[in-house]
Amino acid sequence: MKDQAEEMRARRRNRLRHHNECGVLRGGAGGFACLCLLALCGCTVGPNYKRPQLALPSEFRGAPATASGPAASLAGTKWQDLFPDPILHQLVAAALEHNFDLRIAAERVEEARTQLGITRANQYPFLDAQASFTGARNSTDAIFPVPAGTKLQASYTTLGAALSWELDLWGRLRRLTEAARARYLASEEARRAVSVSLVSDVMEAYFQLLEQDLELEISRKTQAIAKDSLGLVELRHQRGAVSSLDVRQAEQLIYAAGAQSAAAEHAIAESEDLLSLLQGSAPAAQARGRKLEEIPIPERIPAGQPSDLLALRPDIREAEQNLAAANAEIGAARAMYYPQLSLSAFAGGQGRALMLLASDPARVYSVAPGAVESIFHAGQIRSQVRYSEAQQREMLIAYQRSIYTALREVADALVSFDRLREQRSQEEQLVRTLEETVRLSDLRYRGGLDSYLQVLDAQRNLFSGQLVLAQLRLQERVSVVQLYRALGGGWS
Repeated sequence: MKDQAEEMRARRRNRLRHHNECGVLRGGAGGFACLCLLALCGCTVGPNYKRPQLALPSEFRGAPATASGPAASLAGTKWQDLFPDPILHQLVAAALEHNFDLRIAAERVEEARTQLGITRANQYPFLDAQASFTGARNSTDAIFPVPAGTKLQASYTTLGAALSWELDLWGRLRRLTEAARARYLASEEARRAVSVSLVSDVMEAYFQLLEQDLELEISRKTQAIAKDSLGLVELRHQRGAVSSLDVRQAEQLIYAAGAQSAAAEHAIAESEDLLSLLQGSAPAAQARGRKLEEIPIPERIPAGQPSDLLALRPDIREAEQNLAAANAEIGAARAMYYPQLSLSAFAGGQGRALMLLASDPARVYSVAPGAVESIFHAGQIRSQVRYSEAQQREMLIAYQRSIYTALREVADALVSFDRLREQRSQEEQLVRTLEETVRLSDLRYRGGLDSYLQVLDAQRNLFSGQLVLAQLRLQERVSVVQLYRALGGGWS
């Protein structure tokens, strides 16, 4: 019996010590402090985010071999240093300041930032001022008779402060804040991705405009040469040296060059309108700097290492932040399996006269801790957890896809730059050969050795070759821009 009594006393001591540690002793301030400590230092359920480990190649496919080892990535180059053209720099700067898509992306960043503030505020106690007035009159026609002289009317005013706080013991609110923070960071990366695309789009549109100017110049020169040739053919026709067939053949190149001139002017107007929209302005004519062929292209373009893309590509960083947000929401969903603890309190005054609300007799206060534990929700919580896990797996796949898409874009841009340079070099030699062919065929025609058909064929081939060369010069510069964008350049 003595042992049983001692055991019961020990149990009471342990129970008393437990209540003291948790701060639930009635009337003590330590209970509230303990609740605060539990709310701030409680456990956090759910998985913590870790960057997925992916097998990345040691170098990009198509990257040029360097004897001195891997060079710094082209993405580290400022966009102002990529192409030395002051007009291009002005266009890009204006677009970065006024572009509609970039401004919309900036507002989305602000929306995500304020949403983070809204979500994070739920972790802290809310304190509100409350005031109410109640007036009532009881009925005299009740079940029990009301004695004569009983006062049937009453009114009183309540004024005070109310506190409400959800104690985040299981980390549900912290996980939601973590998810909101990741979404805010994802919106910032999305804004950077828009900036990268905008810089590239302006450069490509500007180079397209310069190429169309070059096509217009080629077409007008060809048309002028064709008109001179037509004059010569008509003179010979008048003298009976050639037939009218030569005249009609000479007219063909004039009309072909004229049609190409009209098409180039049409394309120029559309490119100028596109540049105006990218700069956030109404359609207007655009200034030009250097000619397309005068804008230099670097001899070698360093691509860096594939692992650099994880830090340089904004779309990859955005996908990773979306994955982190989905990962945090798993913990928030799992926390619903555990009891939800809350604390509400009110302190103030209640009385019939406003002037007496601050007096001791009018003081009122209440403290109401509460807990809710889910028992039967028809599988709602389990379904929410599964939904969060499915979203996390989806974001993981999207993250992996963004990385391998970036690897493909870099590889495509590298091989495009390398092959276009060789193709452009061969086309330049072809154009020089065609120019000599035109000169020789014209001499043979003037000497009466050939018909005008040989001259016309040579001029057509030269005209076509010059247009193709203009296109290749455009594509070669665009390949540099595409590689710059694929590597993540343009936003830092």
